[in-house]
Amino acid sequence: MSISRRRFISSATATTAGLLAIACGNNASTDQASTSATSALTEAPTDTPEASAPEGLETTSVKLGYIALTDAAPLIVALEKGFFAKYGLTDVIVDKQASWGTTRDNLVLGSAAGGIDGAHILTPMPYLMTLGTVTDGTPVPMRILARLNVDGQGISVANAFRDLNIGVDSSPLKDAFAAARAAGGDPKCAVTFPGGTHDLWMRYWLAAAGIDPNNDVSVIVVPPPQMVANMKSQTMEAFCVGEPWNAQLVNQQEGFSALTTGELWNNHPEKSLGLRADWVDANPIAAQALTQAVLEAQIWCEANKDEMCDILSQRRWFGVPKEDILPRAQGTFDYGNGRVEENSPHVMKFWNEQASYPFKSHDLWFLTEDIRWGYIPASTDTQALVDEVNREDIWRAAAEAIGQVDAIPESTSRGVETFFDGVQFDPEDPQAYLDALPIKAIAA
Repeated sequence: MSISRRRFISSATATTAGLLAIACGNNASTDQASTSATSALTEAPTDTPEASAPEGLETTSVKLGYIALTDAAPLIVALEKGFFAKYGLTDVIVDKQASWGTTRDNLVLGSAAGGIDGAHILTPMPYLMTLGTVTDGTPVPMRILARLNVDGQGISVANAFRDLNIGVDSSPLKDAFAAARAAGGDPKCAVTFPGGTHDLWMRYWLAAAGIDPNNDVSVIVVPPPQMVANMKSQTMEAFCVGEPWNAQLVNQQEGFSALTTGELWNNHPEKSLGLRADWVDANPIAAQALTQAVLEAQIWCEANKDEMCDILSQRRWFGVPKEDILPRAQGTFDYGNGRVEENSPHVMKFWNEQASYPFKSHDLWFLTEDIRWGYIPASTDTQALVDEVNREDIWRAAAEAIGQVDAIPESTSRGVETFFDGVQFDPEDPQAYLDALPIKAIAA
């Protein structure tokens, strides 16, 4: 069973050896205010090691998309600090996208048709595109080359619910939402893309407290940079999004954070570096070079949060005050309801805690959740799909090439994962996980 893009959206309103192994194996943006930059215009900093581009690069060009979210930092930093150029990718464009829908549309086009080759992307999206689920039934094969971060998202709630003591436990909202519906209202919880990470965090949070996201509320889609404005206009009761938008909501006193998503699942996977499969297949050496640059940028981001936020706050990237980005990037969370946590273990990580490695077991969880909520059929061969899309072999070769052998995990699985409510996901038995969940909407 496949779901058309329209129906889908409406349903939720190096080593040489490494190089050889890989070798065997309409408008660019609809955002009128979009910005782009190219590595050809950015001089590598003086502290960047001498360029060491792999031999035999098939191309020096790649066009990437990003959303204005802190977890896009590795792509932006790789451009700004010269890491792309270091590995011979001297003509990289990093182009702002208006929404995840725009990102998808431009990936469907590909750069040859005015779109993009790859992107900072919600981890489930490459899978949904490969299946054709969100591309009008026409598969657009994608590949994941790296994870960009773990943790660092948030669920925020309108000020009207400030007295309910809402946190990781969403149950106080159950009666409030029921009363609103009984009075003819329609409580809305906003996410950024159907079947994407924020959709799944929101649904898990609600369902864990007995709130059915398919029947007790309306789950709507709002682009990340528009979340705060929509909360101001009372469009929704809650939203789930990445930073800096949760922090900006608090700073503008328009709502509060119930939780940061690491409280749901510590060190959970989030965004990925996703590329069109045809680009990766045509440019295997450049794909590894691209991955090497991004990995180095992730290491840099981990050690240089203040400067990273200086870069992100610039008008051509995010155009938001640095104070909306920096505190949470450094691990200080002002939830806006009197709760302030410093040195949070749930700070966004780019490299620490194996944040960059794309564990296949994590991708399997996302697909299992997309089955749970009816986005993809229960008959989907999820393991085969993960093996097709997830190119962790490229990540391993890239990590070895930049001297990060110790960062390479022994297994493609991180093992059994435990969520805040005690539920466990064993990647060896996804069906047992599904069977144990009382609230679900599984497609036939």
